Amino acid sequence: MAITLTVNERRRTVPAAADTPLLYVLRNDLELNAAKFGCGMAQCGACTVLVDGKPVRSCVTPAAAVKDAKITTLEGLGSAEKLHPLQKAFIDEQAAQCGYCIAGMLMTAKGLLDENPHPSEADLRLALAGNLCRCGTHGRIIRAIQRAAKEMSP
Repeated sequence: MAITLTVNERRRTVPAAADTPLLYVLRNDLELNAAKFGCGMAQCGACTVLVDGKPVRSCVTPAAAVKDAKITTLEGLGSAEKLHPLQKAFIDEQAAQCGYCIAGMLMTAKGLLDENPHPSEADLRLALAGNLCRCGTHGRIIRAIQRAAKEMSP
């Protein structure tokens, strides 16, 4: 079976069963490796991508369930040559240590800022509550998102 998805503004057809987790399609078939396999149960947030602008746990989302949606991964957010303001802020605030959770954090933050361009710290903490970071950089992650929100504001 083949599934056609729109990922990072490109239509791609992959040989996958309908129930194949989106994360596996992204990583194994499309070679987009920013989203990580963490828990496999939608508990840690490492696999978070945007589906029609909303954060979604790709480890438990069947690829067929999002075949008509616009999927955005960290690779579609910005590039080394042109960083998204969130990516730049995470670098400036040194918000990543091991980096395993960062793609999920960034995609969750992007979804939040698209919906609420001026979130309070409480809003940020609530939005990120399902994204786990064992390195303990939550304070820097919050500061990075606040920095990006200010930069992105008109």
